[in-house]
Amino acid sequence: MPVFRRTTARSILTAFIALPLFAAGALAQDGPLRVEIVEAQEQPVLVDLKLSGTIEARDSIELGFRQSGRVIEVMVDEGDEVAAGDPLARLDSVQQDQALRVAQASLDSARAAQAQAKQASDRAKALLARGVGTRAARDAAVQAESEANGAVERGESALDQARRAVEDTVLRAPQSAVVTACDLAPGQIVGAAQPAVSLASLDGLEAVFGAPDHPHLDAALGAKLQLQTLDIARPEMTGTIIEIAPLVDPQDGTVTLRVAIDDVRADTALLGAAVRGQVEIATDTGIAVPWTALMRDGAASAVWSVGDEDRVELVPVTISHFLNGLVFLSEGVQPGERIVGAGSQLMYPGRQVQKAETLP
Repeated sequence: MPVFRRTTARSILTAFIALPLFAAGALAQDGPLRVEIVEAQEQPVLVDLKLSGTIEARDSIELGFRQSGRVIEVMVDEGDEVAAGDPLARLDSVQQDQALRVAQASLDSARAAQAQAKQASDRAKALLARGVGTRAARDAAVQAESEANGAVERGESALDQARRAVEDTVLRAPQSAVVTACDLAPGQIVGAAQPAVSLASLDGLEAVFGAPDHPHLDAALGAKLQLQTLDIARPEMTGTIIEIAPLVDPQDGTVTLRVAIDDVRADTALLGAAVRGQVEIATDTGIAVPWTALMRDGAASAVWSVGDEDRVELVPVTISHFLNGLVFLSEGVQPGERIVGAGSQLMYPGRQVQKAETLP
C-alpha cells in the first residue's frame, strides 16, 4: 500500500502554474491536446505517525528481602547479568543462625523423647499381652508416644521455618535477568519487602512510545513498524504494536504505545536506548487524484473531467485531504472517472484531449 505524506494547500494551488513540457509542446499543434489523463481511484487516507521513545524489558522485577535487617554484602552492580538462583545481596543472619541452632536442638530433644516414648509404649503393650500389665498403663504409654510424635512434627516445622529465615537473608534472582537498579549498600538497614534490586527479564524487549492522541489511533493495534535506535548503532528492528493505553497521559497529553520487538534478546546496551518508529494509520477513504489536476472554479475547487469524445468539462469538487503528491476528494468525482492531470491549466470547456503517452 503506498505511503502518502501531508503537504499544504498553498503548494498545490500554486504548483499547477508550472507547464509540463509535453503540454507546452502541444500548444502549437492542432487537434486533441496531449495531456496527462489519470483514472480517479478510491484509496485509504494514511496518516504517517513518527514516534520516539525508549526500549524497555518486556518484564521487569522489583525484588526485596522478606524480612528486615542490616545489609552486610552486595554481590551485583547495575548492568550485571544474573542467572536463576544467583545471590544478589545478603543480610546479617546472626539472629537467624541462632534460631536455627535452637530449632535443631529442640528437634533433637523431641526425637530422643519420641524414641523413649516408643520404647515405653512397646513395653506396655508387651506386658499387657503377657497378662502382667494393665490397659491403663498401655493407654498412658500410647498417649505419651502420640504426644512425642506431635512434638517431633512441631520441631520439624520449626526447623523448616528457621532454615527458611536463614535462606531469606540472601536475596536471589528468580530467573535469568539484567540488573537495572541496585539501591543497596553494606551497612544499610532495609525493611521487609522494601524494593532493593530491579531486574529486567532477558526473555524479550519492547519499545514504549508516547504517541499524539488521534481519533483513529486504535486502528494501529497489531500493526507492524520499523524501529531504529538513535544513540547506539544497531541494525534496524521490527516490532508489533501490542498495547495502546486507553487513557491520555495528563502530564504530556500523549497516549502510551507498547511495541513488542521481534527476535531481539535483551542486553544492557539496548535497555533504555532511545528508539524511533513510524506507523501508518488509515483515517478515512477518498477519491485520489494527482495534485496537478486541481483547479479553481471561482471560489470553489474543481478538476477537468474527460467525457465523451475525450472532451473536458470543469467539475466542482470537495477536498477532504492533502497528502504527498495527491489530493483526496470527498465529492464531485467517482472512482474510475478520467481526470486531466498535468496540463490541466491549458483546458477550457469542450477542449478535446488525448493521453500523452499514447502518442508517438
